[in-house]
Amino acid sequence: MRRSPPPPARRSRLAVVGRPSGTPTRWAIVGSLAVSACLVAGVAPEPAGAARGDGTSRAVWSWPVAPPHPVVRPFAAPEHAWSPGHRGIDIGAAPGTPVTAPDDGVVRFAGTVVDRPVLSITHADGVVSSLEPVTSDLSSGEAVSRGSTVGIVVAGHSSDADAVHLGARIDGEYVSPLLMLGGGRPSVLLPTRPIG
Repeated sequence: MRRSPPPPARRSRLAVVGRPSGTPTRWAIVGSLAVSACLVAGVAPEPAGAARGDGTSRAVWSWPVAPPHPVVRPFAAPEHAWSPGHRGIDIGAAPGTPVTAPDDGVVRFAGTVVDRPVLSITHADGVVSSLEPVTSDLSSGEAVSRGSTVGIVVAGHSSDADAVHLGARIDGEYVSPLLMLGGGRPSVLLPTRPIG
């Protein structure tokens, strides 16, 4: 008697949002809601980091402005790519504040989008950071180092508070920059039935 093959494993939409099946990723895309909930509740999220050779860990990115780093508006993932949302975090920073590169990379874009100066940097593994409103003397194609000054915050991001907006994209998909800054850890999906 032939046994029928097991049904294909169902992928949860929560596992990888908006990714083509089979696309490898080093980063988990889920977890931003938990981080946002921690921020709203005033609870410090559990730190995350990349392992170093000495067994300790560090955040994948460094903060783009000097401490303190008040997140005045958290990441709010859109329901769909075209839906409203807040595709980054706003970090309290006065105009004139120096902005540093969150990690090593190459300037992807430095210029004005609509009415706002924007700086985007391509990092390893398909990760792109974007900072606005930030004026910069850098040009597309220039290499930058983690922590090096890349621009200056200017006024105009929000009428509520002076801030710099930090966005993060992995292979074109927006994720919470807090995952890169050590402000949360990716969610882990547990099996719905016993394994084995």
